[in-house]
Amino acid sequence: MITSGARTSRDPGNPYSSGRLFMRLWKGYLSQHKWMMAVAFIIMMIDGSTLAILSRMLEPLFDRVFVGRDASSVWWVGGVIFGLFAIRAATNITYKSLMTRISLRSSTAMQADLLAHVLTLDGGFFHENPPGALIERIQGDTVAVQGVWSSAITGLGRDAVSLVALFAVAVSIDPLWTAVALVGAPLLILPTVVVQRYIRRKTAHVRSQAAQRATRLDEIFHGITAVKLNRMEDYQISRFRTIVGRIVKTEVRTAASRAAIPSLIDLVTGLGFLGVLLLAAPQIVSGARSVGEFMSFFTAMTLAFQPLRRLGDMAGIWQVAAASLERLFTLFDRQSTIRLAANPVQPDAGRTDIRFDNVDHSYGEHVVLRRLSFTAEQGKTTALVGPSGAGKSTVFNLLARMIDPQSGRILIGGQEIKALDLGALRDLFSVVTQDATLFDETIRENVVLGADDTDADRLAQALDAAHVSDFSDTLPLGLETQAGPRGSALSGGQRQRVAIARALLRDAPILLLDEATSALDAASEALVQEALDRLSKGRTTLIIAHRLSTVRDADKIIVIDHGSVVEEGTHDTLLEADGLYASLCRLQFTE
Repeated sequence: MITSGARTSRDPGNPYSSGRLFMRLWKGYLSQHKWMMAVAFIIMMIDGSTLAILSRMLEPLFDRVFVGRDASSVWWVGGVIFGLFAIRAATNITYKSLMTRISLRSSTAMQADLLAHVLTLDGGFFHENPPGALIERIQGDTVAVQGVWSSAITGLGRDAVSLVALFAVAVSIDPLWTAVALVGAPLLILPTVVVQRYIRRKTAHVRSQAAQRATRLDEIFHGITAVKLNRMEDYQISRFRTIVGRIVKTEVRTAASRAAIPSLIDLVTGLGFLGVLLLAAPQIVSGARSVGEFMSFFTAMTLAFQPLRRLGDMAGIWQVAAASLERLFTLFDRQSTIRLAANPVQPDAGRTDIRFDNVDHSYGEHVVLRRLSFTAEQGKTTALVGPSGAGKSTVFNLLARMIDPQSGRILIGGQEIKALDLGALRDLFSVVTQDATLFDETIRENVVLGADDTDADRLAQALDAAHVSDFSDTLPLGLETQAGPRGSALSGGQRQRVAIARALLRDAPILLLDEATSALDAASEALVQEALDRLSKGRTTLIIAHRLSTVRDADKIIVIDHGSVVEEGTHDTLLEADGLYASLCRLQFTE
């Protein structure tokens, strides 16, 4: 799994410190909305300033209207107060609409960019990171930071302005009262720093657990048949409950930590109010201060209480978002191990012979290929056979540059594939595997794969040649029938025929077949095999096979064991040699 290192957010050498995270967020996603944010900021400043004016209006309300019994003043005082509330109502709707638009546009842009980046990574990355964890990273983490900029702008624009304006009102009434009210503020500094670090650490743990939760759900639903047949419901539920239990425990601790700062502000504010009451009461009783002045001061400090709490909570909100931003930008910083050529060349369309030259490859400590060398001749069928784990599937991944070997060369048409344009290289291949990958789209869409301008005659020919028309014509919606999640609405044979139709339509010069008929019944296998024979005609074909009966007619059979070629030849010559291939044949045909 991707990790972000152990350095703290305050470490100046940490690329994921709070300041650097915010700058990347600003440059990448917020700066493009700067004018809309500026408008929202001004509107929030207006909204924030109304509280100070409201608190100031209480002085004439008490001293002129209530104490002075000046009935005529009630109209202009009341009108001003009503106008302030009307302004607040209008600004509230406007700035919330603007901030919601900014938040959603920014987070969805981040989701799209992150998906686009992830799709550039190599096959090894996807072996390390399960789909559920990646879904949570792209979806969950971006949603977690969605409101951070809204909270930040709201805090700076509305709450900070409110706080400054309200304190200005309080100071204008009595600086000493204000100083007494704020006497406990320095006590908040150290607890705030400690709590911020704790929140970020715990939030990072929650996001990691959320990724495990998504992975668990993905595996349960992907393997639902195995879960039911093996009566694993209770086992899977127990594992899921363990994960969500840890999430709940950590979330509760994080919430308590976030609440700590506003709660400390409550205590400090209460202490300050007590001091002001003890100081102001004798002055009011003696007549040195008016009731209106005290009520205006008291209201200003009371109204300052909420923005102060929100600003205190903002530190926790940012740390929650920073934990997700660190995970997001860590993923953005992950680079593919596939290094593209500085000046890539196009493959020679007229030459499609394949050569592996002393190729070595390992997955971690596990060695898969050892100095593998072989040639697949152009226009002919070459089969790769051998025991399970011999490295046959790795050959396909290396050939298409899903991964790169640790050493050795792979050539197509005499050109090393590392020098070729990656897109053009992959355009050389049509692939049909034992587990045909279908999407939850229509049958037509699963064949054309987004190429909506496909010629109707070519599509019909591919469907007929792959025997897709045999079953699609009997369906109520024909080709517009949904294939279902992972093609679950179709049988295994039907899925294979759709995959073959896709390969026929692609019309690539090299065909890669990975046990394309191994999971089919006899009737389906006969149809699929006929379609495969038609598909491989005239193409350079490389077959991975465990069922040796499917490769008897191959032009060349290459036997791989422990990552190296141990035999090669035709079916008959290999039987005569009485080596590993002959042993595998005797074992399978005896069975």
